[in-house]
Amino acid sequence: MRPGLGMLLNPNYNMKTQLSESLKKMEASVATISEERKAKLMPLVYFILDNQRANDPSELIFVCTHNARRSHMAQLWAAAAALYCDLENIECYSGGVEVTRIHPNALASLERSGFEFSGEDEGSNPVFLVQLNESVMVEVFSKHFGDDTNPQKNFAAVLVCSDVAEACPFVAGASLRHPLAFDDPKEFDGTERAEEKYDERSFQIGTEMLYVMHTVSQKLAE
Repeated sequence: MRPGLGMLLNPNYNMKTQLSESLKKMEASVATISEERKAKLMPLVYFILDNQRANDPSELIFVCTHNARRSHMAQLWAAAAALYCDLENIECYSGGVEVTRIHPNALASLERSGFEFSGEDEGSNPVFLVQLNESVMVEVFSKHFGDDTNPQKNFAAVLVCSDVAEACPFVAGASLRHPLAFDDPKEFDGTERAEEKYDERSFQIGTEMLYVMHTVSQKLAE
């Protein structure tokens, strides 16, 4: 298995400026998260918190049907939020029930927020590296959630779409199976509102991942 993000975290390195600015905007929006939604995020908070207190890694796999949009957004925002909150030993992955590719609209939206993708956009399922700061890069490509590049046991499976929550009543090896659905921006593909809606969904996911990591950090300090 490739080294996970948690093995590479180093808060002494500066996060990319535009990405840091995006997270600052999200920080200001955390207060807009509803109490109902915060309650849905708490199982993920406590999964990470328990591991932090035990000095164990927190391995998170974000899963949607095609591993094309929301799961990649959640993986990258969770990784960036962990860095932003100076949390170490948190490893973020993604996967799907089907293998497709990261959708160009999702990739473009993430780039607008400050994520830097490198690699050739060639073939049916291109592989990209995403640089989060001067020392941390994450590999991004579409894969089944059980792919051998993902954790195989003691991980949290975060199901970011309702379809996959129904399709996967059991996720082998997961210590936590947690449905956390986000609306799919896919329905706006090919419309004038595609950019707006992809950015809206990305911002929501990023804000909620930041809330999770910030809450973990707060509880560790108590």
